[in-house]
Amino acid sequence: MNFRTVFALFACAISIAGAAQPLCNVRDFGATGRKADDARPALQKAIDFCAQSGGGRVYVPPGEYTSGQLHLRSGIRLYLEAGATLFAALDSTQYDDARKAALIYGEDLQNIALEGAGTLDGQSTYEWRPNNFTDYYILSNQRQMEATGRPLLRPFPRGHPKEAVYPRMVLLLRCTDVRIAGIKLLRSRSWTINPYACKRLVIDGVYIYSSQKEGVWADGVDPDGCQDVHISNSTIETGDDAIVFYSTDAWGPALPTENVTVTNCRLSSSSSAIKFCDGNQVAVRHVVISNVNIVDSNRGIAFMVFDGGIVEDVVISGVTVDTRRFDWFWWGDGDPIHFNIKRRSEVGGQPKPDEPKAGIIRNVTISDVIAHGQGTTMIQGHPDSWLSGIRLSNIRLFVSHGGGAPYESTAAAMTLKYARDVVMNGVEVHWESPHASTWRSAVSVDEVKDLVLNDVTFDAAPASTHPVMSLNDVDGVTVRESQIASIHVTGAKSRNIRILETGSRLTTGSDVPGDAVRIAELPAALPRI
Repeated sequence: MNFRTVFALFACAISIAGAAQPLCNVRDFGATGRKADDARPALQKAIDFCAQSGGGRVYVPPGEYTSGQLHLRSGIRLYLEAGATLFAALDSTQYDDARKAALIYGEDLQNIALEGAGTLDGQSTYEWRPNNFTDYYILSNQRQMEATGRPLLRPFPRGHPKEAVYPRMVLLLRCTDVRIAGIKLLRSRSWTINPYACKRLVIDGVYIYSSQKEGVWADGVDPDGCQDVHISNSTIETGDDAIVFYSTDAWGPALPTENVTVTNCRLSSSSSAIKFCDGNQVAVRHVVISNVNIVDSNRGIAFMVFDGGIVEDVVISGVTVDTRRFDWFWWGDGDPIHFNIKRRSEVGGQPKPDEPKAGIIRNVTISDVIAHGQGTTMIQGHPDSWLSGIRLSNIRLFVSHGGGAPYESTAAAMTLKYARDVVMNGVEVHWESPHASTWRSAVSVDEVKDLVLNDVTFDAAPASTHPVMSLNDVDGVTVRESQIASIHVTGAKSRNIRILETGSRLTTGSDVPGDAVRIAELPAALPRI
């Protein structure tokens, strides 16, 4: 037994006596700090030894360490010092279970932490090859790309599909009191941080990076069925989605993700910067997002329900958004805000006998947002499940054409469909150079009930002869004290439309009932919001 091991035992003895937590230096357990050496046995030995001694800090000093799957234990704080880099082994045999492969793995643990100023590096690399499958979620992108005559090339993780293991960086199942802070997580080969059914999870001051050009499937943070999640003071730059909220049965029973805060972060994504994921079987609810910069992203804020779950009670405020179109194989269209309810079979495939009904999105407030984007802000429910309780306040939306994009599909800056009880207050739509020939209207509204537009400003699309705002089959629309040069109403189901003090040029289709629309000055007794 060498001196370092004796010292480690002595430190643990002190901890048991109550004087201090043990500090287990991985060098004392055989780690060399040379990248070419296999550090996994030494690191796991240090973790296990520290846990058996009652818990404490496992210290990784400066150096380069290559390891396969490490199993955290309850009470362990894995601390990477500045200058320490832990590389994920590229050898698939270094991961115990292909399905649960991860560099850092924990299951049914309490009081764990991954901290420091060091780095985890997944060492991901990619190969560009012709596309060999159809992704129904972006089929329209693919068809438009095919029309250009350009080859459908896209990146795949090196070795795909022969390589069976694409480890996550951090996978935590059913853990309680978790802290991930200060570290850098780079180039993950799959999702970077994926907690399932975890409670009281704090992610603070981390930097997550994967190639925005190539990093497919390398999401940033993916809480699934977690409670009391707090993400703050972090920078996430990812090829795939940056922050995604799930409620799936991938690791066990589908559970709600709830009681979540995200604040003081900068997010960049080739897909969605913030995504209430289509993979939602139960619920994502009670979420507050504030003080976030979304830059260089394909899609800004996305609400998607494809598996019958619920998204509800969400407040988003103080956000800047800058979106553009990325390559054709990424989800998104340069759209700043996106709402979408579908049944999974409506995206691609045949309905299953046990397929759930269309899900629900309700009670969402988005305020104090400045957004620059190239695509349409689509706010769309489902014919069988309309959006409800949507509030948009103090939002300035600027739309431009992506000159370098291989295709353009934007006709309206914003669309609203299959929704009820919607209020827009102080919402603006403006157009920026360069312009696109496809632009038609600022806002298109279809199949909506109980819509209030107050103090909105919708600019006409440059060179367009179409109305600034179109209303089709709407019931209970009030527009007041707003700047909309022209409004066109269609649909035999349109009724109860009031246009108050807008100065708009109003036109109606021949199918609109004669008493459907009323234009009037704002009554003195009516409160001005």
